[in-house]
Amino acid sequence: MQATDWVIFGGTGDLSLRKLMPALYRCEEEGRMVEGSRVIATSRGNLTQEDFLAQVKAGLQKFLAAGEFDEPTWAAFSARLSIVNVDLSDISSWTELAESLKSVDSVPVYYLAIPPSLFGGVCASLSSLGLVSANSRVIVEKPLGYDQESAEAINGEIGRYFSESQVYRIDHYLGKESVQNLLALRFANRMFENIWDCNSIDHVQITLAEAVGVESRGGFYDGAGAMRDMVQNHLLQLLCLVAMDPPNALDADSVRSEKIKVLRSLRKITGDDIARHTVRAQYVDGEVKGQVVDSYIGDLGKPSRTETFVAIRAFVDNWRWKGVPFYLRTGKRMSSRYAEMVIQFKPVTHSLFGQEQNNQLVIRLQPEEHIYINLMSKDIASADVKLRPIEFEIDLAAECNAPVADAYKRLMLDAMAGNGTLFVHRDEVDNAWRWADPIIAGWKKNLAPLSYYAAGTNGPEAAEKLMRDDGREWHQQD
Repeated sequence: MQATDWVIFGGTGDLSLRKLMPALYRCEEEGRMVEGSRVIATSRGNLTQEDFLAQVKAGLQKFLAAGEFDEPTWAAFSARLSIVNVDLSDISSWTELAESLKSVDSVPVYYLAIPPSLFGGVCASLSSLGLVSANSRVIVEKPLGYDQESAEAINGEIGRYFSESQVYRIDHYLGKESVQNLLALRFANRMFENIWDCNSIDHVQITLAEAVGVESRGGFYDGAGAMRDMVQNHLLQLLCLVAMDPPNALDADSVRSEKIKVLRSLRKITGDDIARHTVRAQYVDGEVKGQVVDSYIGDLGKPSRTETFVAIRAFVDNWRWKGVPFYLRTGKRMSSRYAEMVIQFKPVTHSLFGQEQNNQLVIRLQPEEHIYINLMSKDIASADVKLRPIEFEIDLAAECNAPVADAYKRLMLDAMAGNGTLFVHRDEVDNAWRWADPIIAGWKKNLAPLSYYAAGTNGPEAAEKLMRDDGREWHQQD
């Protein structure tokens, strides 16, 4: 593999220090950094090399796992690091960066850890300086746009200078081992392959719950809300992996093609259906893990009607999922931080035991990456033939005798290798916004009222009612 030049625009920001530098450090630790590879961070301040290295080291010691940082690995990694002070809006300040990149024969990977409003200008400057070639790659972070129109404008600006095969839109949930393992469970096991449809599955739940509030992101978050921040990207990407048909191969084009089909099959939610199928809510003051916490308005410091919680009943209108609801839920200041996908199977066709059956496949994404399979078995403690639920737990790290891979590390390794399978295609972004925009527009017209929930709970009563109306309930974390 050819050496890689990682150029991180916004290289001293929170994302870089919290996620990107630890991921690249782990690549170094595992011997995945090809000889001659470099990590070049840009800064808009006059930061010295010494100060930059001190920032990165402090970040690694803070954000790596306990005991993971060691001086020999740091010595090797820090030798690859350099800082270049660049004013992104002034191309005359790019001279040092341009000369550094033209002086070596490496694959340039440009990571835009900057606001999307700057993507187009940075790509234009890279092109005008001759820094975009056939083997260049660009990685962009979400949120990609504010709606379908703005997202398409951003993608259009990037597309003037980079072909679609060179653009890597990152969603870190897709880098999680448990998410990737969903494809293995579905397509490598006959027991699931033949029952993954409306004939056997009653419904699907996908939950991304956060215990934190808006923290330092209040300025951005209040203009976005949970729908833009979490639903139209993370939740819809996970829905696609659950619902997609088998691709003819595990290459980027084949997988993305099936995901796009799912997004195009999502039933539009408009008019009166917005109140029927969606819930939006905002947290008020409450208690999280024994600590009294403020309301969203208190955290923000001003009045707002931005939603911090969303629950949606969605449908995929195709033969495989006819009539099967997909319940999506996300929120801030909930009782705990966890993410999971729940596949709830239908009861057996003919019940011999007169007891309720509860067959589930639960894929936990965080805080641990485990898989749970819930089956019914005879209660051997009873002389009568009584059933009891039993749970099989698969700990991916223990089963493979290896630590669960860091999602960012996995995705950055894929970008180095030119593998776009776990990245988001432009058409996926477009179709996700086309589905989300009418809901957001309906909320602006108050077609679904804004509910409220106490911080530290699992959301508003309206979200519970959404499930109860269908004779179902949300899966609760143990």
